[in-house]
Order: sequence, then structure tokens, then C-alpha cells
Amino acid sequence: MTMRGFDLTPYRRSTVGFDRLFDLIENNARLQQGDNYPPFNIERLSEDRYRVTLAVAGFRSDELEITAQQNLLQVSGRKEETQPTDRAKFVHVGIANRSFERRFELADFVRVEKADLADGLLIIELVREVPEAMKPKKIAINGGQLVEIGNDRDAA
Repeated sequence: MTMRGFDLTPYRRSTVGFDRLFDLIENNARLQQGDNYPPFNIERLSEDRYRVTLAVAGFRSDELEITAQQNLLQVSGRKEETQPTDRAKFVHVGIANRSFERRFELADFVRVEKADLADGLLIIELVREVPEAMKPKKIAINGGQLVEIGNDRDAA
């Protein structure tokens, strides 16, 4: 038995500000039923470093395109259609040689550091860089006397 969808309504009713997360979960569940080409791996290298590896055998670097936008990484490959005379030379065609588009949702502050193509693998290095203003910081607690603000009677 395969689960076709999620009912996130109870969670949507009791949370605030998680709409984007629930939309991602629902959209990802729909996309998982589709095409799985090209195959890929996602690795967590450290707390703030990731690697996405796509198997793109037969693609040259000029046939691949990587686009990074806010919270979205899109990788596409464009192959020219082969002529029927070219196909006649093959006895068996087992290596997929078709165009593709693969999208990855990125967390906030994740950016592409670099991309390399070697041995039929497209390796994309990602790094999460949280701005200093967004990092957690400890707040000092003053143990002194309570000061009342806006009381003009003491000034007279």
C-alpha cells in the first residue's frame, strides 16, 4: 500500500508561520511520484555544509545549467535530439540520454559554493551562512535596581 497524500490540516490549524514548510511537504510528495532522472545523492558533510551529486553520464558541462535563486536550486540538462540514423548503430541503449530538470528546495541562507563535473557526476557544494545578526546571542541580565521610566515626579 502506498501513501498518496498527507492531510496536514490539523497542523495548519495549530501552528503559525509554517505554511511554507507544509506546502513543501505536500509538493514534494506529489513530485516523488514522477520521474527520478537523473539519480542523485544529498550528503551532509558537516553542520553547515552539504553536497548534491547528480549522475549525468553523457552530458558535457556546456549542456548543463545550474541556477540558484532564493530557496531554490535548479539543475537542468539539455540534449539535442539524436537522428534516427545515429540510433541505428546501437544494439542496446541503456544509458539515458535525455534532457532533464531537477529542483531542490534550499533552507534559508544556503548558497551554492561551487560545482564540478567529473566522471559523469555533477557535484554541487552548498554552504549555509547565517548572517551575524540572525545568529543566537546571549543577553546579559542586569541585577541592579529597577528603574522606572517616564516618571517625572522624581525630577521635581
